[in-house]
Amino acid sequence: MTAGMTHKSYLNDHLLLTPDALHARLGGPGLVLIDTRPAEEFVAGHIPGAVHLDLFGMSLIDTRPDPLRAFLWMIEHLLAARGVDFGRTVVFYENDSGMRAARGFWFLEHFGHPGARVLDGGMNAWRAAGHPITTDARPPAKTAWTGARVRENLATVDDVLAALGRPGVRIVDTRSDEEYTGALVRATRGGAIPGAVHLEWKRNLSPAGDFKPPGVLRAMYEDAGVLLDEEVITYCQGGYRAAHTYLALRLLGFPRVRVYLGSWKEWADRTDLPIEHPTKP
Repeated sequence: MTAGMTHKSYLNDHLLLTPDALHARLGGPGLVLIDTRPAEEFVAGHIPGAVHLDLFGMSLIDTRPDPLRAFLWMIEHLLAARGVDFGRTVVFYENDSGMRAARGFWFLEHFGHPGARVLDGGMNAWRAAGHPITTDARPPAKTAWTGARVRENLATVDDVLAALGRPGVRIVDTRSDEEYTGALVRATRGGAIPGAVHLEWKRNLSPAGDFKPPGVLRAMYEDAGVLLDEEVITYCQGGYRAAHTYLALRLLGFPRVRVYLGSWKEWADRTDLPIEHPTKP
């Protein structure tokens, strides 16, 4: 097995790193390692050479052009301040293969960076493999990097509205059962985007917190009617869990996957937009 490849043989398995593969690259040139956990966890112990960037809570609830542009500029600035640059592999991690790391991964792919990766199993897998942990930290080496904008992997509110009922497009709701049915209301209204397929993001992971094997993952989506030849738009409350399912589908080789960045908070607060109240079988 070559460094940077997983043993699971996804179509795009280069997007994940095993702990052993990451360990082999520590201290080498061209690696940016970003710890996306809360600051107190980073301070208590992290992978040597990692810098800290917790993107949790940075959400956009208005995907019209001006606020979208300003929001993405802010995220781009934060990534450059952590040493991101073209030509460098950027590995995001948290305690497992979770939504914080996936959120960073999606942002970097949206900015056109070809080297975005996630540590599969996260810090828990790193510890289990017996690799070193440190409390030492250095200031990141800021760069002047600016990304492109890959419009094809981002969906705005207008994109989702135009996709409703359109053949060949599948909207995937990655939230909990209670959020999907409207039993738990986290915006002006509860419910779901009409026609959305529900697959909670946690189902992408094994009990150990790494991604499920490709055959299991592929069958789960196929059984739900999410097919490789469709365009898929993922959403949740604020784009984090949606980014996780984006990564899962990218691993499986889905060629057209988009994250609805404003997600349910934007959609449900816009009372002019349609919703439904599904029931779970």
